[in-house]
Amino acid sequence: MEDYRRIADRLAADIASGRLGPGQRLAPQRVFARRHGIAASTAGRVYAELVRRGLVVGEVGRGTFVRASPVPSGRALAEPATTAPVNLELNYPSAPGQSALLADGLAALLRPDVLAEATRTAPAVGTPAAREAAASLLATGGWRPAPDHLLFAGNARQAIAGALAALARPGSRVGVEWLTYPLVKEIATRLGLVLVPLATDERGLRPDALAAAHRSTPLSAVYVQPTLHNPTSVTTGAERRRELADVLRDLDLPVVEDRIWSFLCGAEGGAPLAAYAPERTYVVDGLSKRVAPGLTVGFLVVPEGRGGAAAGALRSGGWTAGRFALEAAVRWIGDGTVARLVEAKRADAGARQRLVAEHLDGFDVCADPRAYFAWWRLPRPWRADVFAAAAARRGIAVTPGPAFAVDGRGAEGAASNSVRLGLASAPPPELAGALRTLAGVARTGP
Repeated sequence: MEDYRRIADRLAADIASGRLGPGQRLAPQRVFARRHGIAASTAGRVYAELVRRGLVVGEVGRGTFVRASPVPSGRALAEPATTAPVNLELNYPSAPGQSALLADGLAALLRPDVLAEATRTAPAVGTPAAREAAASLLATGGWRPAPDHLLFAGNARQAIAGALAALARPGSRVGVEWLTYPLVKEIATRLGLVLVPLATDERGLRPDALAAAHRSTPLSAVYVQPTLHNPTSVTTGAERRRELADVLRDLDLPVVEDRIWSFLCGAEGGAPLAAYAPERTYVVDGLSKRVAPGLTVGFLVVPEGRGGAAAGALRSGGWTAGRFALEAAVRWIGDGTVARLVEAKRADAGARQRLVAEHLDGFDVCADPRAYFAWWRLPRPWRADVFAAAAARRGIAVTPGPAFAVDGRGAEGAASNSVRLGLASAPPPELAGALRTLAGVARTGP
């Protein structure tokens, strides 16, 4: 019988991530027990555990509801919440003078004749100028995508959705690292795909785990983040990438390579997986992290001869890029704006990682000095959901580890007592103060 605490952990993660919102009513215990294939007594213990943690409240005659403000007991929560929350869940980097730089690039688009052209519709293949500019931007480590292999989406998330929709039918199995980008889980749910967690190590995705999963029950595709993996920030080296490419080729599997954070590594990140297996790799990237989240473009590099299906998926999903965004991107790439922003953000990420090293010294933190996030393995007996609630009580939002775990595996092992810290959004002084506060909370114990 599954431990009731593990089930409670999964519900706690749903509450912390917002999938179960404040005031939302949980299913009656007997219904919950039937859905999860557990005894009614076990369901009762699950609900009692959530009440004990302060995450839900029971109302006689009405049911059990998610609390508006989860408040687990413990001295770490004794102080009142701050009035200005620091959000270490969001992760949108911004460089000094960014708006002025972007405005200069947009000035030419405001001429009536240019604006008329820029406000027309654009197909998934974009424009010749956009394809050339994107190919130049994405080139790295001796690899440069062919311009005619490029497609464009509204953002990188839509590019991921388009690639997966083109590669896998509803009900298909898609392999992912056991800790993965949370929105991929939502995309898979909407597309009717089953995510299969694959084991990783300090070098990234394990080729033997990929092979074993496929031979057990065939996969339709694989989604990976080999460069600055979110949340662990692990970057897979050339030898492991070559091994993965060999296994993918042997198994005849396509792979979606997410490179959204790779710009922080530059040439140091090495050649992408696409350089080792170009005939089966779909590369996803975008401008949201390089430039700004509000006006962005997603890039999808497809293998030769595979553009039709992927373009069709982007069109049918309504995920193609807007023409105005494409025209802006061409100008920002061509006039050096993107390069200047990237350089500034690399320096900024390094400075923020130094704050992590200073204020979380002595803790078990996994972070690349180039990354905009850190994976914190909390000291025992802290659990991720309780720590996230304790942080929220101090006005700081962090992401519990189980939000990244696939197939309920966050309830055990590293994810259940880990949190991810997004470093990009908070101003450096606020970030430093938040890290000091979190270190103090972690030392007090729940």
